[in-house]
Amino acid sequence: MIQKECSKITNTIDFSQLRNKNVLVTGASGLIGIYMLSCLKNVKEKFNIKIYAWVKNDIDPFFKNIFDECFIIQNDITDQSIFDKLPNFDYIIHSSGYAQPNKFLDDKIKTITLNTVTTINLLNKLNKDGKFLFVSTSELYSGLNVELLSEEDIGTTNTNHPRSCYIDSKRCGESICYSFIEKGIDIKIARLSLAYGPGTKPNDTRVMNSIIQKALLNDVIELFDDGSAVRTYCYITDIVEMFWNILFFGKHRLYNVGGISKTTILDLANKIGNTLNKRVIAPSKNEGLKGSPKLVNLNLNRYIDEFNKKEFISLDEGLIQTINWQKHIYNR
Repeated sequence: MIQKECSKITNTIDFSQLRNKNVLVTGASGLIGIYMLSCLKNVKEKFNIKIYAWVKNDIDPFFKNIFDECFIIQNDITDQSIFDKLPNFDYIIHSSGYAQPNKFLDDKIKTITLNTVTTINLLNKLNKDGKFLFVSTSELYSGLNVELLSEEDIGTTNTNHPRSCYIDSKRCGESICYSFIEKGIDIKIARLSLAYGPGTKPNDTRVMNSIIQKALLNDVIELFDDGSAVRTYCYITDIVEMFWNILFFGKHRLYNVGGISKTTILDLANKIGNTLNKRVIAPSKNEGLKGSPKLVNLNLNRYIDEFNKKEFISLDEGLIQTINWQKHIYNR
């Protein structure tokens, strides 16, 4: 499923910049990393690309074919000592990090290190004429009461915010990138919001995946709260297409990256429940994660206008693919 979807991306984007280049993908076993790797594998032979995949843990045998013919770096990326042993790279996609709130809140110091010290270490491993993509987050807009968030907007959260370790370290990571840009390094920043799709693993705690898991394993889908929070989801192939275009051809340094499929958590749960014939229970009390935003809706005009993007995968279509994927991994 992943390889088929990535073939559509590599057939529409010119990857010739990568001819005879060394390319590193951090967070290679995550949702984004898996798709970026799969795209690179599709064009590896054509352009003689050396692919380096950085992972922390052993690779799930289910994904082994995606990592075939890659140079695998298996190590904790926050361990600074490993960088002395690495070659330099022509392209780096820094997607390493914890996209699941439970994970990035579990070890706050490591979360901060991933987005700051590790970013500096990676940039020091980039060739002077290389290119770097820093995957940031829409959570930088936290605290704003704005219907549509543009790249010029600035969040209002304090450093004691429950998710400050993630928000402020991403903000610092962006500042680090701009400091290297002043030295002439070609860096693009993508503020990502709510990617979803095939490629996740069991027990993923992000809202959509958690709801699907509950529907597959239980008789009912029980939400933590009333489900009134609004989310705008973006299917993984749209995300990856946008990432490659930004890295290769982007005229700006910073882009919002997300989707147009707006829904409340309750409506999302009902869609999943209707598809899998499961009942949804939404209590009036609120037991969700502290500090999670009530509204996430990005202004994508900068990207859409520059790259003339006219179509996004609909939430209904993307949900079917995501549900089918999770059926498969839980049947395993």
